[in-house]
Amino acid sequence: MLTEKQSGVLRGMLAGLGATVVVLALAILATPTGWIPQHGFPANLVYTAKWDSLLLICLAANIAALARHRFFTPEDIDGGGLTKGTPQAQVLQSVLQNTLEQSVLAFAVHFVWTITMPLSWQAVVPAAAILFFVGRVLFWRGYALGAPSRALGFALTFYPTVIMLVLMPGRWLLL
Repeated sequence: MLTEKQSGVLRGMLAGLGATVVVLALAILATPTGWIPQHGFPANLVYTAKWDSLLLICLAANIAALARHRFFTPEDIDGGGLTKGTPQAQVLQSVLQNTLEQSVLAFAVHFVWTITMPLSWQAVVPAAAILFFVGRVLFWRGYALGAPSRALGFALTFYPTVIMLVLMPGRWLLL
């Protein structure tokens, strides 16, 4: 039997997984006009870098939020290495840490996808970047409210990356 929190997390994760599968499938099967880069390796990398700026925005916003909080909170101004931190600083640090982890994984997967997957599948990169951005906003807003409130945001950030990671070797084996 699942607890109420576990049920809430499961609902959020399943909703995020469902949305991810639909969005990525549409990106592959019904590629939106303008979501395919120019032919050639350099153009593909530029294309991915432009879309991945959404990931950088999320990371920078999290760093800025924690820095701002520390500057205006005397108990936290010395930083996490010198103080235990207020509950707000701990929340901001946790969100930042998760965003950093998710960003590193997503950047790596998007890069490998860009250089190894067919041109017709490249629309997955902007789809995943948009899901990442929306997911991070939802994760950030819901974090302090508990696991069920941040589950959808986490799923929209994590599942696109994981699905891309699983699709790559599957596609390579079919070639």
